[in-house]
Amino acid sequence: MAAVNREHKDRLFTFLFGKKGNKEWTLSLYNAVNNTHYTDPDIIEFTTIEDAVYMGMKNDISFILCHVMNVYEQQSSYNPNMPVRQLMYAAKLYDKYIQQKRLNIYGRKLVPLPVPKLVVFYNGTEGEDDRILKLSDAFIQEGNPQEADIEARVRMVNINYRKSKSLLSSCRPLEEYAWLVSQIRENQRTMGIEQAVDQAIQNVPKDFEIQEFLIGHRAEVKDLCITEYNEAETMQMIREEGREEGREEGREEGREEGDLKRARKTAANMLKDGDSIDKVARVLELSPDIIRAWMGKS
Repeated sequence: MAAVNREHKDRLFTFLFGKKGNKEWTLSLYNAVNNTHYTDPDIIEFTTIEDAVYMGMKNDISFILCHVMNVYEQQSSYNPNMPVRQLMYAAKLYDKYIQQKRLNIYGRKLVPLPVPKLVVFYNGTEGEDDRILKLSDAFIQEGNPQEADIEARVRMVNINYRKSKSLLSSCRPLEEYAWLVSQIRENQRTMGIEQAVDQAIQNVPKDFEIQEFLIGHRAEVKDLCITEYNEAETMQMIREEGREEGREEGREEGREEGDLKRARKTAANMLKDGDSIDKVARVLELSPDIIRAWMGKS
């Protein structure tokens, strides 16, 4: 039975599709995303960076398959900054790849590199549609617009149950994962999160490919689902309280000031509880230098 890392916890998505013992499911996911038909899961080489975490949880999977470098990330809330985040992640992967292969990027010979494919699997409740997120959309174009020399495109796919039907039907484990998340949310209408997760796992149909895995790892799955739920609740509370302060002041500036005030208060409380500056920065999606400046730390 796989153990949950003491330094961080996988998201359930990563727990299912990012483990060496589940390579068949990873391959099925890859085939569904790329409309391919590979059959040998052993051709997958996981390259996931172990210290890349968000709010103490790992939500990414990266692997190389047939000269394609895949960066997959699961998000339960829409984030338009995924292109720059995945670009930074991909740069680390390329650096690691170049060092492992002992490639000379300073010579006259062109160095062959795997093709990057960046995908976000979105299963939030905001109702976002499939789309291509582009890094260039974030570039400041005021005054004298310039043509960008860097671009990154991230394919965002809505994997909520009964969405992206073609993709889900092409990957049974993904469709079953989507069903499980849907069941947990439905159960939460009438029960607490722990009972909702327990009930959903108990109701997983016996013919589901992931059923045996979920039952065998019931404790880990339950813990991961509760942690993800708590993360979502925390971030939603921060956003809602910040917006409420802005509404009370009656202007956009007030809303931004309210968000900032709430973020600073959250940072102070987390540091007081013993969390590191790096973790606070990940939770609030800010630079560690900003957190240090707020707290007067050098």
